[in-house]
Amino acid sequence: MTAPRAGWRAVGRRGDGTVEVATLDASGSEIGRRTIPAAALLAEFAAEPDARWVWSDATTWYAPALVAGVRVSRCHDLRLCHAILRDSILVPDRSELRSATEWDGLPADATTGRDALFDLEPPADAIPDGLDAVLAEFSRQLRAIGSSPDAGRLRLLTAAESAGALVAVEMHAAGVPWSRDIHDAILTEALGPRPRAGELPERVRRLADQVRAALGDPGASLDSHPRLLRSLHRAGLLVESTSKWELMRHEHPVVEPLLAYKRAVRLLTANGWAWMDEWIPGDRFRPVYVPGGVVTGRWASSGGGALQLPRMLRPAVRADPGWKLVVADVAQLEPRILAAMSGDTALAGAARGRDLYEGIVERGAVATRSEAKMAMLGAMYGATTGDSGRLVPSLRRAYPRAMAVVDEAARVGEQGGVVRTLLGRTSPPPSAAWLELQADAAESDASDALRSAARSRGRDVGRLTRNFVVQGTAAEWALAWLADLRLRLASFPARGPHPITDRAHLAFFLHDEIIVHTPVDHAQAAADAVREAARSAGELLFGSFPLDFRLDVRIADSADKA
Repeated sequence: MTAPRAGWRAVGRRGDGTVEVATLDASGSEIGRRTIPAAALLAEFAAEPDARWVWSDATTWYAPALVAGVRVSRCHDLRLCHAILRDSILVPDRSELRSATEWDGLPADATTGRDALFDLEPPADAIPDGLDAVLAEFSRQLRAIGSSPDAGRLRLLTAAESAGALVAVEMHAAGVPWSRDIHDAILTEALGPRPRAGELPERVRRLADQVRAALGDPGASLDSHPRLLRSLHRAGLLVESTSKWELMRHEHPVVEPLLAYKRAVRLLTANGWAWMDEWIPGDRFRPVYVPGGVVTGRWASSGGGALQLPRMLRPAVRADPGWKLVVADVAQLEPRILAAMSGDTALAGAARGRDLYEGIVERGAVATRSEAKMAMLGAMYGATTGDSGRLVPSLRRAYPRAMAVVDEAARVGEQGGVVRTLLGRTSPPPSAAWLELQADAAESDASDALRSAARSRGRDVGRLTRNFVVQGTAAEWALAWLADLRLRLASFPARGPHPITDRAHLAFFLHDEIIVHTPVDHAQAAADAVREAARSAGELLFGSFPLDFRLDVRIADSADKA
């Protein structure tokens, strides 16, 4: 977010079928307002394509506009920015924001997909969206940012978060191009032909029969964890859980069919025919994205399971005739982010123009690529035992600046403190129960068991803060990547009137991967835009630091990674 200037507009709902539109001056103060019919707001959006709209929530205001074919270029999403600024340690006094608890609620139209712009009765527990409430919260946020010694970071973060909100609405509206025929063929091959309602597919039934035969228990309940455990114990398989890793440690005739059964049932329930009918009634998959849905700033999904799309279904993600998919993912994003945010030129050198883990091996820090990966993940996620714990000291010797960043973040967490990302998103503080446990353990008469429990809980929090600084900064880079690419794609030639779906557009995003749906003749230009946007995002966050974000970019008919 930059300082308000001419072209800023704020919008709020009156509740009588009209909305209010305010014009703001360079300080964010109101210099005029108009009341117009709610339906006329679409014309306002279209007439001022360069305006930055200040509103309660992008889903509420932008989704119905986009359905009507009206694109908004920029916004300031008060709900998302409130959550950032309310908790950021870069804001010296957060009491004013924290007292505005009404902004901690849900958007009026988070998941229902209803026409929120024209709905006159949003839920009672929704965030406020009247113009006076919008302007009051915007003023609070401007004061919070202006009071920060790192105001530039917060402006960049709130702008990126708000741009991400626009991208999420646009991707939901555009949808992921999907072939139901290919999806059905994948399910049929894996599970058998589609069964009648209430029945199990043929292969699932056959696997269930094999499991029961191996258990010697024709009536074994396979979908109740406690009952299945009892059946396994009676068959002589003394496991504590039915997890894949524990079952694979045992040799027993039931293991193979049981694991196959669990995989089949997981596919059937998570992405089977019922899921396809609900989420892909036509030729588009439209998941509900939740920007900032994870405390680190990563996105979540409140519908459709977009963030758990199994690899075997990726062939069903298929471009329309005359179109292509540009599929791009970043190699080793979080370790590269760690190199850049720590200024560790040695680690950046290991990543330059190649696989980062292979670069670590070439430097001699560890012997194999698998060890390099294991050690780096251990360093970022706090592994202290096993092979990861054994290998992490080698990384500390080879890359002391990078390891110092995550080690310090862990130390702060273990002591009950909070840490922040590069741009200022801040980790949640420990719970009151955690603080009480640490205080009790510090008493002179505390038992050894209590002190041990406190140390263990402290290390748990340290692992969270250790990863928070890296994962959160990676999420910020990804937002910058999305925002830059969105602007580049908006300049591509359109094949029809719709501002998103009739030209190359973002169709899917998952942490370090994006999919662009593009006309065939614009596919190469879209791939170039993906690369340029990644380079630009790196420069925006890290300046001239010598690090490249290595992309695997493919132009293809499907998203299959085979």
